[in-house]
Amino acid sequence: MVVIDEKSMIPPPPYAAAGSVAPPPFPGSRTHQSLATLASHLLLKIVYMTFPRTSGIDESRLERQRKTLYWLSHQLRLVNRSFYIACMHVLRSTYLPAYGSLIRAPYTSDPFPVSSSTLSAGPVETTQRETQVLDLFIALKVREDVMMDDTEFHLEREESFKDLFDLMQPRSRLEDLVRYYGLREGVVHTNLPGVSSSSTASNSRPGTVGSSSSANYRASTASPAPLSFSVLSVSFSPRKVGLVLTTTSRKRTILEVARTKDEVLEVAAKKLVKQLKLWLSDA
Repeated sequence: MVVIDEKSMIPPPPYAAAGSVAPPPFPGSRTHQSLATLASHLLLKIVYMTFPRTSGIDESRLERQRKTLYWLSHQLRLVNRSFYIACMHVLRSTYLPAYGSLIRAPYTSDPFPVSSSTLSAGPVETTQRETQVLDLFIALKVREDVMMDDTEFHLEREESFKDLFDLMQPRSRLEDLVRYYGLREGVVHTNLPGVSSSSTASNSRPGTVGSSSSANYRASTASPAPLSFSVLSVSFSPRKVGLVLTTTSRKRTILEVARTKDEVLEVAAKKLVKQLKLWLSDA
């Protein structure tokens, strides 16, 4: 039998006000980890691990993997930004060889140039316009592959790929080349400090001063103020190409140059940039 002397016992600590102390077992707030908050390399590893490694009951391993690619394109990448970046990395690296094999001569392709990293607004947005065509090709290709696996009666729609590689791919590639040569010649800009694309597009002629910063830019350079690449696009046909300027009120073709059917896009882009330089000088 143990006799306890209540007078020698240490009194319990005073109770604190409700909410001032975090409940046990850990003090302070706890952050709960989720897949979306994981490091990008870990999330990418998890996405790669979703691909089947074995065959199914009535499906081959490749068929199951193609269905996984379809799932990445139409479902998983839409969850949030982190999943979008990881899924697009897998999809683009998977389908880039197939995309490149369908490029028609004498056209060229470069959806991921080294210099695009300096011109990108982030891992999702990019100024490289051919990347958008590659993404359209992926969305179409994953669906066609799954449909071909599901039924032998499905016929691949060749006209869909024809539109992509006869018009959209060379046009977007030409726009990227115009940006590249235009930046080099000083007639195009992508991120001129103090000048927004909306203020540039609101002027029907580039000689109009849209802001104080653009006035300072023109005063410090002898050449005409460059156009924002965001307001420029290309009209493309086998015999001629043109530059289209989009303003807040309308869209108009500011210049056109002739081209031969077998002319490489780099030559056509240099012609457009040369004519754009003359057009800016006359403005």
